[in-house]
Amino acid sequence: MQAMMLAAGMGRRMKKYTKNHTKCMIEVGGKTLLERVVEALTEAGITKLIMVIGYEAEALQDYIEKKHFSIEIEYVYNEEYATTNNIYSLYMAREWLTKDDTILLESDLVFEKGIIKDIVDSKEKNIVVAAKYEQWMDGTMVLLDAKRNIIDFVDKTQFRYEDVDRYYKTVNIYKFSKEFAANQYIPFMEAYLKAYGTNQYYEQVLKILAHIRNSELKAFLLSNENWYEVDDAQDLDIANTMFADQDTVLKKYERHYGGYWRFPKVKDYCYLVNPYYPPKKLIYQMKYFYEILCTQYPSGMDIQRLNAASMFDIDEEYLIVGNGAAELINVLGKILEGTVSVGIPAFNEYIRCFESQKIRLLDNADNDYRMNMRRLLEEIDETDNLIIINPDNPSGFFFTKEEILQLLEKCEKKETYCIIDESFVDFADQELRFTLLNEQILEKYPHLIVIKSISKSYGIPGLRLGVMATADKEIRKAMLSQMAIWNINSLAEYYLQIQRLYKKSYIAACNKIAENRKYMLEQLANMKELRVFPSQANYIMCEVKGGITSGKLAAILMQEKNILIKDLSDKKGFYKKSYIRIAVKNEEDNQILLDALKEILTKKEEENAVQG
Repeated sequence: MQAMMLAAGMGRRMKKYTKNHTKCMIEVGGKTLLERVVEALTEAGITKLIMVIGYEAEALQDYIEKKHFSIEIEYVYNEEYATTNNIYSLYMAREWLTKDDTILLESDLVFEKGIIKDIVDSKEKNIVVAAKYEQWMDGTMVLLDAKRNIIDFVDKTQFRYEDVDRYYKTVNIYKFSKEFAANQYIPFMEAYLKAYGTNQYYEQVLKILAHIRNSELKAFLLSNENWYEVDDAQDLDIANTMFADQDTVLKKYERHYGGYWRFPKVKDYCYLVNPYYPPKKLIYQMKYFYEILCTQYPSGMDIQRLNAASMFDIDEEYLIVGNGAAELINVLGKILEGTVSVGIPAFNEYIRCFESQKIRLLDNADNDYRMNMRRLLEEIDETDNLIIINPDNPSGFFFTKEEILQLLEKCEKKETYCIIDESFVDFADQELRFTLLNEQILEKYPHLIVIKSISKSYGIPGLRLGVMATADKEIRKAMLSQMAIWNINSLAEYYLQIQRLYKKSYIAACNKIAENRKYMLEQLANMKELRVFPSQANYIMCEVKGGITSGKLAAILMQEKNILIKDLSDKKGFYKKSYIRIAVKNEEDNQILLDALKEILTKKEEENAVQG
């Protein structure tokens, strides 16, 4: 068996990355795409690779010569690479297809090496490698019958979102027998070229063959194998993340700060979102109005405040709506004056956004990462602004309502602004749960500024919503002067408008998280390699012991299990010590994480025992 790579194209969408070389010379995870292919072919026992080249052919050949690949490489030249498409490249190499069974692949693929060996070992002679459709996929799809026979190829012009449940994406790896190539594919390809010209795709010929009753094309379906097609700079970034080594994989994912829907296999226990909310009915309601919301301007700030007032049952006078709590924190950083005191570790925005003020960092490490009431009361005498996150992020530590009111009393006497972030308070146990978004409380404590993210407990981080509330008119006026009139999009506005209709569902969703948290705390406490901190949030902080660092544990979870957790060792206040934060999710996802942690920590304990 031989392999053939179509590598003549210019890769225009890659822009600077293919300015001086072909797509197969692009590096992913420290290796070029060609290197990765050669490794996979070699491990599968393939000794010959035919490369159809054109654009930057000399540079590619020089590169191959310097690499001294162990595989034999033959070249076919497509001198018309700038004006033709991949069907012409394959046509130029048609004679090779009749000499031996062939693994055909394109030059812009990165994939797990074992895929090639699996299709080489397959008893089926003519294979189209395919994967169940996922939202990131683009390009040619196939439809299958019950026996995995391919019954149709669906190109971009025929794609229907109504049919995505039936679609499988071609991975652009094929296995063709020499008989299939000689008797079916090549004759039809020659006829197709004569009829439609050279600027076509070879999949169109496969589409015709799939409609023939005695077609021999079978789908070879991938399951959890990683692969990616690198067509542009964003694809390259995603591929570099998916195929990073253990030393860099965590940083690669973390630098995205979200967007993990691009990585469907990743289970995210890092970002802190309520999996039980919003309910399906609310989602369907928003979907129904999607077209008009997407094509119409949103209302201005004053209307957003009215919507938020309805949602939180508070007069709009006190409220400002932000594009996430992060926008509100950033604006606060521009208008507050004097010293700002904040406990560390903390949400990074509360440190980053107050660069123009003198920051007083209150190190909670010396109190085992618990906020100290006496210390905070004393700090009020020394500062102009005190920031408290309750429940605390990342520790989960919680002040009761009585304790918070005690702090507010002293802040009011000293005329110290008290910024309280209650983004996670709705996850607290029902008997402890409270809110400061209350007109009487705000009026009694005019130096109180409440911040609340609507992303976390309401489960809508993609809509980017948050609110700030205070009775201080000057603070509100100063903040509004720094904000755009259209800072909230129409989808987010509509959510604010209808959320009040689902209040009972919201409370039930938060109660479910509190219930799941109790179970998670119990299960994690049974793992002797972890020291578990009590929590009233939808996350749990643990110290990692047992001869493995938090960074190593997080990297193994990511690379081996596609599980993303928060390694806290680099966060200000942890001093490189091994701590992690994990989100509390639904029962199924919680158990997946617990099983993975137990497996990895038990394995590490056994390794330590052998070494010891």
